[in-house]
Amino acid sequence: MKRMIQLVFTILGGILLGLLAAPLATRIVASVDYDYAPPANLTLQVGFKAGIRQVYSGFSLPIFLTHAGDGSQRIFVVEKVGRVQIIQDGKLLNDPFLEITDIVGASGYEQGLLGLAFHPEYRNNGLFYLNYTNRSGDTVVAEYRVSSDNPNKADPTTAREVLSFDQPFPNHNGGMIAFGPDKYLYIGIGDGGSAGDPLRAGQDSKTWLGKILRIDVNGSPYLIPGDNPFVTGDAGLAEIWSLGWRNPWRFSFDRLTGDLYVGDVGQNSYEEVSVEKQGSPGGLNYGWNVMEGSHCFQPRRDCNQTGLVLPVAEYNHEMGISITGGYVYRGSQYPALQGYYFFGDFGSGRIWALKETSAGQWEMAQLFSTGFPLSSFGEDEAGEVYLLDFANGSIYQLISEP
Repeated sequence: MKRMIQLVFTILGGILLGLLAAPLATRIVASVDYDYAPPANLTLQVGFKAGIRQVYSGFSLPIFLTHAGDGSQRIFVVEKVGRVQIIQDGKLLNDPFLEITDIVGASGYEQGLLGLAFHPEYRNNGLFYLNYTNRSGDTVVAEYRVSSDNPNKADPTTAREVLSFDQPFPNHNGGMIAFGPDKYLYIGIGDGGSAGDPLRAGQDSKTWLGKILRIDVNGSPYLIPGDNPFVTGDAGLAEIWSLGWRNPWRFSFDRLTGDLYVGDVGQNSYEEVSVEKQGSPGGLNYGWNVMEGSHCFQPRRDCNQTGLVLPVAEYNHEMGISITGGYVYRGSQYPALQGYYFFGDFGSGRIWALKETSAGQWEMAQLFSTGFPLSSFGEDEAGEVYLLDFANGSIYQLISEP
């Protein structure tokens, strides 16, 4: 039965990719879109004109971009099929950093090698972590080590499974992993898939599905941080940091403030951004599937919102169909972008800026449309922000136009 479900989702995914990729024969470089007017209470008066410029190409279904934090300034690009490529000194290296296509199951549209995070002490220990779906369609988070004689090659024989679990459906796998300011590894996991959360996983503290986990990788296979909200395991699984997520595809930590920004993919009507401030306690419930965005989902009216954390921003499906969370800009090349959180939509290619005002209100504005399916944002070691074109294998840098 599981294989039949996976086949259906694979076919549907292929149709969607074809629809998204079809109009992309002409490359579109973003320009500011002045036609869109968000609701008045969400209108952000930005003091810049943002755009993008193509900086790299030649990738196969790029799905994430990051850096090692080791001073090398290298950029690592994750390809869905199971490869990690390196850009060094502005050039794509001939050989991949790591290739594990033989163990990655990438046939489903939301399956594959989905996440990469380098250990905070990578410069000294050479450890990094991958999040992927295996040949059975289930999630694996594994540790690898760089080879001892070549900093541009990982050693596949050093693989150590950190955790793994069954995925009941081929969609909503999450996939994002990142180390927080506390040096713990955060793991984003979707609600298990299908539609509407049939397993009721989002609100179930006894499953990892529909959660963000938080673990200490400096143990075997890992340790539970002492301040995790369910550390005793009585009220919920000890690894859980937060719950009520549908599919937190991409999240990031503001490198200046430590705040956590999460783009959670919606169901039928709304896409949402949630922000967890540095120092917030664990155990926060972000609402799914009681809520979709700031709106009742189940039941459709008069839902009980007690104890739920609502998003700081959302947009409806007239604007896009699948949110791609991004980053707060902390680079130096474009000072006008400082402090704005940039995110977008996979389906429509639209890009937004979001910022908290001095009065504590969150405001957003649409900036431009990219014209390509936006699989991910990425951040290099200097804090510059990039956008990944999933269909055409290109990488763009976020810029501020004069």
